[in-house]
Amino acid sequence: MNRAHISKYINSLLADISKLSNTLCAMNNTDIERYPDNYGMLSTDAALHSELIACKMRHLLYGSTNMKKSEYLTSAGVVQGIRISEKDGVLNIFLPRLISKRKGRKNSEFLTDPLYFTLSQYADSHELPKFQHCVICFSHIYSKELPLSRVRDYDNLELKQLLDVIAAFVMEDDSGLLCDAYNTTELGEQDCTCISVMGKERFFEWIAERENRLKSISDF
Repeated sequence: MNRAHISKYINSLLADISKLSNTLCAMNNTDIERYPDNYGMLSTDAALHSELIACKMRHLLYGSTNMKKSEYLTSAGVVQGIRISEKDGVLNIFLPRLISKRKGRKNSEFLTDPLYFTLSQYADSHELPKFQHCVICFSHIYSKELPLSRVRDYDNLELKQLLDVIAAFVMEDDSGLLCDAYNTTELGEQDCTCISVMGKERFFEWIAERENRLKSISDF
C-alpha cells in the first residue's frame, strides 16, 4: 500500500469518524423517554459506524504494517471480551455485545474474525466436541436498564456468519437435517449474546436451567 493510497484511506476513516461523532451528538441531545424509537435508530447507526471504522482500521493495519492478521485478531478477541467455556456437554460462547443487523460483510466481520481466531486458540489447548446432531442456541440479552423498544427481530440479525464460524470447529455439518437453531430474548445486567452448542438430547434440560437463571421476555 503506497503513501497516496494510505492517505486516501485515512481521509475516508476521518470522514466516517466525523459521521459517528455527529450521530453521538444527536444521541446525546435526544430525549430517550419521549423519543425511544429515534434514540434506538441513532444508537444502532452509531454502533454500525463504529464497527465499520474498526474493520477499516484493521485492513489499514494489515496493508501498511507487518502485523499478522491472526496475531491481531486473537488480541482483538481478548479486548472485545469474547469468552469460551465447556460445561456438562455444552460449549458456551460469550460475546459482550448484541449481534449486528444485516448491513453488509464489514459489520459481521467485526465480530466473526476475532471469534474465529479465539476459537482457534481455544482449540489449541482444549479438545473441542464434534457434534453430529446438535442444537445451537442464541441468547440475545438486553440491558434491563434500557427501553424494550430496542429489541429486534431475529431474522434481521447476522446469525448465519456466526453459525458458519462455529460450525467449522464443533459440527459435522450445519445442515438443517443435523443442526437446529434456537433464539431467545432475555433481560440481563448488560447487552450481550450467549451462544450455546449442545447435543439435541441436552436441549430441554438447558432451557429449564437458563429459565431459572435469567428473566426472560419470551415464553418457553
